[in-house]
Amino acid sequence: MKKSKRFLIVFVFMAAVLLLSACGSQVSGAGNTEGTITISGAFALYPIMVRWGEEYQAIYPNVRIDISAGGAGKGMADALSGAVDIGMVSREIHPEEIDLGAYGIAVTKDAVFLTINENNPVLDDLRQKGITREILVGIFISGEITTWGQVVGRPEVTDPIHVFTRSDACGAADTWAAYLGGKQEDLLGIGVYGDPGVLDAVIKDPSGIGYNNLNYAYDFESGLPVTGARVVSLDANANGLADPDEIYDTKALAISAVSTGKYPAPPARELYVVTNGQPTGLTAAFIEWILNDGQQYINETGYIALPADRLAEEVQKLK
Repeated sequence: MKKSKRFLIVFVFMAAVLLLSACGSQVSGAGNTEGTITISGAFALYPIMVRWGEEYQAIYPNVRIDISAGGAGKGMADALSGAVDIGMVSREIHPEEIDLGAYGIAVTKDAVFLTINENNPVLDDLRQKGITREILVGIFISGEITTWGQVVGRPEVTDPIHVFTRSDACGAADTWAAYLGGKQEDLLGIGVYGDPGVLDAVIKDPSGIGYNNLNYAYDFESGLPVTGARVVSLDANANGLADPDEIYDTKALAISAVSTGKYPAPPARELYVVTNGQPTGLTAAFIEWILNDGQQYINETGYIALPADRLAEEVQKLK
């Protein structure tokens, strides 16, 4: 009888040790439920990151998540300097940044779209024809195309093209330039700060042209282009027509084009969170939640989910 009691006590003790050990193994990962996470960077990721932050804090009320936008360049710099726990970057991580300690994890996908004013002088032509990459190179890179008549082959239209680009180091400009065969510093135009700033400049100028991330080009409630703006078709096959799968009159059509691969990549691209070295503790726990439970908010916030195998690759980076 005494042996049975001793055996029971030893069994209970060992079970408790195992339980405590299991809990302890989560301290640097998914078990962290309090503390503060600071995040800054890409405007492209900001809307979904705000949603992720709200949902995570609802589950773990002792966690505080501070999020600010400011461009992918700021996000990368802040992460590498240790000014924030997580940087938001709307482009691939450059090799030199990896050498400096940047640890990037892809969390979702979206794209950059061409935006013009709703009163553009050749709007009807653009809706029928779209714009080829060659024409866009002439507008944004070489500067050889300066009037809207040149864009659509109507020399009698002499309205000048007013080009707007990003003044801040950002993934949207980096991605748009990559589509045109250049880098952000190669883009011509009047520099405007931030995604909302470029769109506002275009809305105020009938001759304006710019580029915006998906969730800034379209109104969140209606799913239509933001009032005052239009999203232009990219004539990817250069056949002189805006084919049905090249028309992005609604956010739903834009998302479909990106998710099915009909929209060119770039300017479609993955969005990343970046840390200085492999993430640990609460930061790792939050990123792991984003890659798992957080994916349920992707579609409703206007982003495109990564394929399951791609997500699995990113989860492995946290191990």
